[in-house]
Amino acid sequence: MRGRVIRGRASRVTQSEITLEDGTIYTADYIVLATGSSYAAPFKPEGNSIKDFREASAEVSLQLSSAKSVVIVGAGAVGTELAGEIAAAQPDKDITLVSSDNTLFPMYPAKLGAQLNRKLERAGVNIVLGQRAENLLHLDRPYAGSVKLTDGRVISADLVFPVIGSRPNTALAQTLSGVATAPSGRIQTDKWLRPSKHPNVFIAGDIADIGDGMTIVAISRQNPWLIKTLKQALKGQAIEGLKPYVPWKKAPILLPLGPKIGNSWLFATVGDWVTRQMKGKDLFISKYRKAFGR
Repeated sequence: MRGRVIRGRASRVTQSEITLEDGTIYTADYIVLATGSSYAAPFKPEGNSIKDFREASAEVSLQLSSAKSVVIVGAGAVGTELAGEIAAAQPDKDITLVSSDNTLFPMYPAKLGAQLNRKLERAGVNIVLGQRAENLLHLDRPYAGSVKLTDGRVISADLVFPVIGSRPNTALAQTLSGVATAPSGRIQTDKWLRPSKHPNVFIAGDIADIGDGMTIVAISRQNPWLIKTLKQALKGQAIEGLKPYVPWKKAPILLPLGPKIGNSWLFATVGDWVTRQMKGKDLFISKYRKAFGR
């Protein structure tokens, strides 16, 4: 197989063309849009380079090192892991984790959330459940300030992390005629991950409202299906005659709380050893170094 990597930002898509911001046009028989999502720094900072990412990470690391108190607003996977990582690396911090849900990870079996709750509390994390933050000063980066909860409580902190979820980057997909946006902000698709009347345009990942979460686990399921489907389509098979994509019914999730402890749901709730071996010990760094030939 042959291919090219072109560095640029796409501004428009049609059923047969991608137009870049500089006006360059590329034609294709099949197009896949996978523009991902945005998240607060330092997790997905603004910028287009490794240098930007390193600078954002270094800035927040410096802020964290001097902070005595930390509030993390949002107890999804990112917020929960962040609380565990800080507690493990800097146990002298006063850490508060705020969740709008009444339990941690209510979409999973209760055992998972209960065990994570217990381990976080043992690590010194204060957990506030069933409360929303009403006055976040910034949504895109950490800051020093206070958080007002729905019950009227105010929590002051040297560093507030807004960790309230990903925002799908759908601007490019919306330049395609005939797309519709779901209440989630993601793009609606048919059973073959197609967002419009054009049979040769697909979307994948965080922008696709297909039933998967906005996680790497979701794209690891979508990628093989897309590759197989495109290969068959290039051989002349009709898309509608191919097997539709089936999203996760309940996706696996790995939740380390630092390098040693944590819990995961791998179609059953598992504990420290499995979570540590699969993710906690190096957060997949060795895996992706190998994938990129490093």
